[in-house]
Amino acid sequence: MVRDFESKGVVFIEDVNEIPEGKTVVFSAHGVSPQVRSDAAGRGLNVIDATCPLVTKVHNEAKRFASKGFLMVYVGHRGHVEAEGTMGEAPDRMILVETPAEAEMVELPPHDRLALVTQTTLSVDEVEAITEVLERRFPHMERPKKEDICYATTNRQGAVKELARQCDYVIVVGSTLSSNSNRLAEVARDYGADSILVMSPDELERSEIDRYKSVGVTSGASTPDQLVEDVVGRLLEWSPGTPVSVLETVREDVEFMPSRNLIALAMASS
Repeated sequence: MVRDFESKGVVFIEDVNEIPEGKTVVFSAHGVSPQVRSDAAGRGLNVIDATCPLVTKVHNEAKRFASKGFLMVYVGHRGHVEAEGTMGEAPDRMILVETPAEAEMVELPPHDRLALVTQTTLSVDEVEAITEVLERRFPHMERPKKEDICYATTNRQGAVKELARQCDYVIVVGSTLSSNSNRLAEVARDYGADSILVMSPDELERSEIDRYKSVGVTSGASTPDQLVEDVVGRLLEWSPGTPVSVLETVREDVEFMPSRNLIALAMASS
């Protein structure tokens, strides 16, 4: 998908200060920190905010807890862009915990109120294991009223558990930089199947595939359908006539409206 965007002239950057003043910037679905928004405004950039609404929900939770004087434990992966963006909402009031072992060892500064905030793309089982430790150690910790983990992430993890029960080998189509794609591969292995994470059919090896009687294919939440179709197509090239079935565990019907500034831009250019 990145290569497809680049072929259309899109430039991927890590720092908005690299963008010429007055140009257009698109914030990724993972969200950005208030500092990034401030820097973009200072450079007079035309901002298209493509932050996932579910990530925005977590940002709003962080701001609400901070405004009420809470210290927060953020369950997430160090260095992940979503973690950096969310923790940027209250950097002096958030402590990151990545594993159950860290949850056992973390020492919190003095505080009167404590809350839990979670990265949206983590493994459900992973978060529960960490949360159990935190709640045992800090029983006064408050949790958000609604689960932070993205429904698409949760649904895919539930589906891959069933896929792993039915298949010897699970191929996850997605980026190695994608948190939810990596979690899918891990969940498949945890539930008894061998698993691999690939971005294209060229990363598959026929000798490896031929070792298995049944192969399942799934994808990360943001993986383009075309990449999945390309992988399935390659498998069928190698084994023509092989029956293909679709595993449906949940039917998703959630839709989000594009951001207002994107709608306005589209209307202005039409």
